Order: sequence, then C-alpha cells, then structure tokens
Amino acid sequence: MATPSFFSRLVRLWRHRWIDAADVRRALPPEALQRLGDRVAASERRHSGEVRICIEAGLPWSYIRRGAAARERAITLFGKLRVWDTAHNNGVLIYLLMAEHAIEIVADRGIDARVKPQDWAAMAGRMAAAFRESRFEDGLTQALEEVSALLVAHFPLAEGEPDRNELPDEPVLI
Repeated sequence: MATPSFFSRLVRLWRHRWIDAADVRRALPPEALQRLGDRVAASERRHSGEVRICIEAGLPWSYIRRGAAARERAITLFGKLRVWDTAHNNGVLIYLLMAEHAIEIVADRGIDARVKPQDWAAMAGRMAAAFRESRFEDGLTQALEEVSALLVAHFPLAEGEPDRNELPDEPVLI
C-alpha cells in the first residue's frame, strides 16, 4: 500500500477535526438513540448475545497521526466497551465512524466462528447504502436486526430463560 501524501493526510486530519459531537447529534438525535437502545434491549430478550452500537465523530489524534484505520479503532473499542467479555463469547459491536463514513462490525469468537466474513461485509454494505442516503437510524436498525437474527439462530434463549443483559443497551457516542 502506498504511503498517503501529505495533502491526503492533512485532509484526513481536517475531516476528523471538523466532524464533532454536534454532527453526530444531528444525524442521530436523542430520540433516535433512545429508540436504538430500546431495539437493542428487545433484541437481547431473544438471544444470549450482547450487542453494542458505537458512533464516533472522528478518530483521536493518535490514530490519525499514525494512519490507523477505522477497523483498528473499532477493535480497540470492542475491548474498552467490554463486548468481548460475555459469558458465551457472542458479543457484537456495530461501529460507525462519521468522519469517514466507515462501518465496522466486530464480533466475538463465539458468533464469529458461525458467520462467514462475507456475511459481515454484506451487512456493513447494506448499512453503508442507508448511510449514503443519510438514513443513519434506519441503517443501524437494519444492522441490529440482521445481527439479532444471527444471534437468535446460533444463541437462542431457552424457553423461560431470562436475558442476563451483561452490557448496557444504550448506544455509545464518542
């Protein structure tokens, strides 16, 4: 891979500093975030997995400086948000980086072993199509529904088994 030019690095820096929390709130106002959190809670009552949604305006300076990709940040947040720390190793992080319109889905080994990489990529592609039309809530809802279907198929709750809810349901804004 070629080293990005000074100009492209400068543009990337500017984009990550220009997009901020206000832009995220315009794209996903509090009521949309509440609905997404409610959808996560409803989803998790059907399976033993944990789903986190994380929306970040722009990457921290340390990531930009070294040219790190959105995937690296998503993996870091997967750990920081403790998505990896579930009883059945079936947590999933849906990550949106607004500054780059980047989408990453990071799945723990329990669910990732049961889903083909191209299925995760296709899911991210469908989210991207909604985001290109500025339908952020719709795109995240669609991804959540698809992740939920996978978790129900592979990690359903037994009849009468309560949801342990190991992680918060509310989307995280960074």
